[in-house]
Amino acid sequence: MRKMRNILSGFTTKLKPAINKSIVSVLTVSALTFGTGHLIAAANSQLTTFYHLYIQNEYIGKVKDIAEVELFLEQKVESMEDQYQGVELELGEDFSYIPEQAFQSSYQADLDRILDILDTKVNLVANAYALVIDGNEVAYVPDEESAANVLKELKLDYVTEDQLAEVDARQDDSNQSIPQVTEDQTSIIVDVNLSEEVSITEVEINPEDILSIEEAVKLFKKGTLEEKKYKVQPGDVLGTIADSHDLQLDQLMSLNPGFNENTVLKPDMELNVTYQKPLAVVQVDKQGYRTEVVPFDREVISDDTMFKGDTKVKQEGKQGLKGVTYSVTEENGVIVEQETLATEVIEEPVKEIIIKGTKVVPSRGTGSFVWPTNGGYVSSNMGYRWGRMHKGMDIARPSEPTIKAVDNGVVVSAGYDNGGYGNKVVIDHQNGYRTVYAHLASISVSPGQTVPRGSKIGVMGSTGDSTGVHLHIEVLRNGQHIDPRSAF
Repeated sequence: MRKMRNILSGFTTKLKPAINKSIVSVLTVSALTFGTGHLIAAANSQLTTFYHLYIQNEYIGKVKDIAEVELFLEQKVESMEDQYQGVELELGEDFSYIPEQAFQSSYQADLDRILDILDTKVNLVANAYALVIDGNEVAYVPDEESAANVLKELKLDYVTEDQLAEVDARQDDSNQSIPQVTEDQTSIIVDVNLSEEVSITEVEINPEDILSIEEAVKLFKKGTLEEKKYKVQPGDVLGTIADSHDLQLDQLMSLNPGFNENTVLKPDMELNVTYQKPLAVVQVDKQGYRTEVVPFDREVISDDTMFKGDTKVKQEGKQGLKGVTYSVTEENGVIVEQETLATEVIEEPVKEIIIKGTKVVPSRGTGSFVWPTNGGYVSSNMGYRWGRMHKGMDIARPSEPTIKAVDNGVVVSAGYDNGGYGNKVVIDHQNGYRTVYAHLASISVSPGQTVPRGSKIGVMGSTGDSTGVHLHIEVLRNGQHIDPRSAF
């Protein structure tokens, strides 16, 4: 049990001159026939010491035994300490008492009344520590260590214990420099701070106002209400506005009386999107290193010997690689600032060089046909076959399967023909001639495209009504089929 002089630190003895009325009375009767020495001795034998109690200079009564008052106050403190474990308590008021000697017969016992008054008037205060922002005490904790741990716990939401310890060690030792980030590191923590300067000061407060570390951390995160307005943008609806401001739809509507789920929003309308603003946010400064792809440049060289629309790659492009050292500032885990500190080229990009044809492709045929395949032989001529007219010529077994336009022209159609031709291309040579290419495995041109003489239009195949891989070609002059052999 603590000594009363420690518990009742506000209980001070202020000795004042006491008016001993009993002695005055004795002196008044000294002229009587009794002997003076006999009277004084008799008076002293009747005297006793009383104590006049004051709270904040307000008189509350007198007691004979001050120890009974001290015991009562000590028990009151101890009962409260059981309720507030780990909190140092003391009396909140200044007490004083004045001793007085008087005849015992003049003392009237009023201890119970005085103890009742003390029970009502006496308040206990806690010796605690306040976390202070801009001169305002925002939270109270039992001791200085708890106050420091509140700030630490806030930071540990965004960095590890080891990272925070490393930062603190650098701040404590001015000779330690910030380590340079290397290629094998994603990032390093440079500094960890709170957005507001938080000081810690010792205070005396009502013990009911003291928070645990967890409660104080929660208070810092929750913060206070901060009013904010949002201007409606085209396409906004209440639901998306609520989501973007971390509000429930009913919360948003309660902040804006008169609005409901069916309210039609108009651009530039203002909505109240009041939100909780933390008392302080955690700012983390990082340095990082990453590799980035460097895109290659593309150079296009014109070639008037190549037809317009044709291209070929002279040099393949290749992406380069660079290393980037950067700094980042995060607030509560969200990047608010980023800056490139240095770059280094790891691998230079290789430029892509493209040759682009500029020669105009004539859409009108020359009148002189080239053979539509690379080699091959005529496997079937135009004429009646199997009881019906074979309108074209079949070519089979070329050295490779490319099918070529026999002359300049414009593609009229290119696609699958359900009439037995399979994949089919029709070219109008703009001079009265048309050619048809059928049974292709694939088609390389599209309708409306101008194709030069000898250019690829597809690949030989066996689609449609076909008994094997071959090209079926038809030639029309002024809309009438002619024997293809006469055109070559």
